[in-house]
Amino acid sequence: MKKYPGYVRKPFYYETDKMGIIHHANYIRWFEEARVDVLSFMDYPFEKIEAAGIMIPVLAVSSEYKEMIRFGDEIVIQPIVTKYTGTRMNFEYRIYKGDTLATVGTSQHCFMSSETNRLVHLKKQHPRLHELFLDYYESTKESL
Repeated sequence: MKKYPGYVRKPFYYETDKMGIIHHANYIRWFEEARVDVLSFMDYPFEKIEAAGIMIPVLAVSSEYKEMIRFGDEIVIQPIVTKYTGTRMNFEYRIYKGDTLATVGTSQHCFMSSETNRLVHLKKQHPRLHELFLDYYESTKESL
């Protein structure tokens, strides 16, 4: 798999708070945008995953702010898979403003059947998707 270049974004004015910086609630949305963008990059968009009857709920999320991000700043979000088991996947997100690491976040997920609400073992039930996630995990774990 070729290396994912990162999710490039410019914050919108409405995402700022009274102090003129990005409101903390928006970072979690940005993490999701980056995850969805990675799936498109892997040529397995979220719509295809949902059509296969798979849900990927968020189990936990965190964010640590190191530098302020303001309206007009261009950022790059690097989603890195820190753990992949075939039933669960954890991400670390690094948000860069230029060369400066501005934010570090994490999220934890599992794979569930939309029909049964039970855990899905991708290796058994969706081997192609399992291979894609495993390849992405292998390609990003070097970034840790």
